[in-house]
Amino acid sequence: MMLLKNLLKAAVRSILRNRLRSLLTALGIIIGVSAVIIMVAIGQGSEAQIEQQISALGTNVIIVFPGASRMHGVSRGAGTKNRLTVNNVKELKKECTLISAISPVVRAGAQVIGGGNNWNTSIEGVSTDYFTIRNWTCKYGRLFSDKDIRANKKVALLGNTVAQELFPGENPTGERIRIRNVPFTVIGVLQVKGQNAFGRDQDDVILAPYTTVLHRLKGGRYINMMIASSVSMDQIDAAQQQMTAVLREAHRLAPGEPDDFRIRNQAEITQAASQTSRVMTLLLGAVAGVSLIVGGIGIMNIMLVSVTERTREIGIRLSVGARSSDVLIQFLAEAVVLSLIGGTIGILLSFSVAFLMNQFTDLYTLINPGIVVLAVLFSGAVGVFFGYFPARKAANLNPIDALRYE
Repeated sequence: MMLLKNLLKAAVRSILRNRLRSLLTALGIIIGVSAVIIMVAIGQGSEAQIEQQISALGTNVIIVFPGASRMHGVSRGAGTKNRLTVNNVKELKKECTLISAISPVVRAGAQVIGGGNNWNTSIEGVSTDYFTIRNWTCKYGRLFSDKDIRANKKVALLGNTVAQELFPGENPTGERIRIRNVPFTVIGVLQVKGQNAFGRDQDDVILAPYTTVLHRLKGGRYINMMIASSVSMDQIDAAQQQMTAVLREAHRLAPGEPDDFRIRNQAEITQAASQTSRVMTLLLGAVAGVSLIVGGIGIMNIMLVSVTERTREIGIRLSVGARSSDVLIQFLAEAVVLSLIGGTIGILLSFSVAFLMNQFTDLYTLINPGIVVLAVLFSGAVGVFFGYFPARKAANLNPIDALRYE
């Protein structure tokens, strides 16, 4: 222990002897460590935001989309074959025991006029189960009821973005708006949801009874999609299988015939959205890791210069009894200590930068303690790897030649 203590003292003393040069040498490690931590923190922060935004979709969400039609063996793409109806929703609600709530979603884009302003937005017709699935409540007013749905009431709930565009700074509850020249009464404003994982503003929407949207705005009998919630997260796959069986029977699909619908659950959506973020995190970390290698090369160069400058000192030590291994360990210790000092400063710098980014930018950074530990270990490894060659060169010097060195 005493030997290690003395070794570290000697290494620190040697580093402090040339403070400016030591700082410039460690600069590559400082930048490398901080870059790795910050880049990975940005990637993991983005992934956490994606997961949080997808969780805002609702609890244990399962979404049913229209399928793809085929013509002469050629698929025409997702959503080109729509056989989803309100009756399908009713059948699923009745027969699927693992579903706690389900709602049709009928979409119709339109220019909306109200409060002396106009705004183009999406109108979605839904049932009352939709609010339960998506955990959506009102900021002002009230949600519409099953009675409003049965009566095809022309009532509307405004998303926060729509409310601010049509009635800036006001509570529009009770006001009248026109959607495709059809008058609607605003009965409430929805709580703010923000952007989803795909960048869409969830508050730029108007919700109305699905019966009203289907019959007065969209026309036809087919709905755009269904959104459901399983009784628990553990049962989400089993619920999805139940829904598949019921829909296949309702659509009279023969065994072996492909589904004419697509079912996706929350876990699949999260995985798909997070995959790109994970790849970007790896790429950013790899690019930042290159700077650590560059920093290691800088340490090796400076250590080689140091060996040349201290040749006579090395000769004296070897001549008074120091072994080659002692010289090797001494120079290796200096390289490792220099790397660890740079790594420590890099960690402090990365925490400061991450804090400033969270405070003053739209980026969200999430520092993983495991990455910090890995960065420290890697910086130490860089010191060992790139410091070994100069240390070995110093240890192999001939004492007589070293003493003669001018």
